[in-house]
Amino acid sequence: MTVNFPLIGEHLALDLLNTRPADGDLIAEPEGLAGWLAEEVGRLGPVGGGVGEAEVVAVVAVREAARAALAAVRGGGRPPVGALRVLNSALAGAPAHRELTWSAGSGLAADRRRPAADPAARLAAELAEAVTDLLTGPRVGEVRECEGAECVLLFLPAHPRRRWCVAGACGNRARVARYYARRRA
Repeated sequence: MTVNFPLIGEHLALDLLNTRPADGDLIAEPEGLAGWLAEEVGRLGPVGGGVGEAEVVAVVAVREAARAALAAVRGGGRPPVGALRVLNSALAGAPAHRELTWSAGSGLAADRRRPAADPAARLAAELAEAVTDLLTGPRVGEVRECEGAECVLLFLPAHPRRRWCVAGACGNRARVARYYARRRA
């Protein structure tokens, strides 16, 4: 089963939230989550032992908590206590530390290292860290929902006039709808 993820390459937390578009949940099954993780290669650590139900449950819990927290923060409110509890639990599930490494080509770098942990907890912690970065970052107020009809995808606009998640999809549908509305009038 090949899943088409509609919007990849935004902030990692938004990519996670966009796995639940208006027409279903793209990561509700291990195959869908494995496909999404393959799309996010290089942004997340590997899942040891493959993707199973435990990873799906952990990732979906982080996603739903992130959705509730982001909606509250975007609206100027306090995130729900339950959402914060889920995110904090995920963050505590796989502690990390930084480790300095040296590479002849790039010099000194500080890499985040994780001790061996349950793969589902480690994956949930990485995603919860991305959500935390978004929620506490300076651009959280800039997160927009696509203006396309029935589209619920979120994005951070690179340009202040960006209105659609993907101009070639939602943007084209909006332009075509305006064209036909003018023709009927």
